[in-house]
Amino acid sequence: MPQRASLSLSIQLGDEVSKLPETRAQLRRWVAAAIDADASLTLRFVGEREARALNAQYRHRDYATNVLTFPYHCSGERICADIVICMPVVRREARAQRKSPGAHLAHLVMHGVLHACGHDHMLPRQAARMEAAEVALLARFRIADPWAAAR
Repeated sequence: MPQRASLSLSIQLGDEVSKLPETRAQLRRWVAAAIDADASLTLRFVGEREARALNAQYRHRDYATNVLTFPYHCSGERICADIVICMPVVRREARAQRKSPGAHLAHLVMHGVLHACGHDHMLPRQAARMEAAEVALLARFRIADPWAAAR
C-alpha cells in the first residue's frame, strides 16, 4: 500500500473574516484529498480588500478573485504554498451559480491545492486534466461536477 502524503496545514483568517467557513477537520480533508506529495500549506480566508490587493500586486489585476495560489520552493520534493480564498467572492459566485457555498468552497480549496501541486489551466489540454481531477476529487465528497453546466 502506498504511503499517504504528509500534510502540514496552517489555517488563517484575514482582517475582514471573523470565522472559518467550515470546520478545520473538513478543510483538512479537502486539502489532503487533493495533495499528491508531502506538503506544507497555508490556507488563508480573506475579505475583498486583501484579495484585491494581492491580485493587483501579484497578478496585476485590480479586482478581488475567488482563489489565489502562491507556490514557493522549500526543501526536497515537498510542496509548499499559500492559498488565499476570498469569502465574499465565494459566497457571491455560489449564489450566482446556484450552488451551496460549501460545495463551491470545497471546489476552490481543491482548485488552489491542485495549483500548488503544479496543475494549471492556461492551455485547453491542461484545463481538461485539471477539471477532470477536480470532478474526481469532488465526487469523493459527493459534490456535483462544477463544470457540468458549462459542457
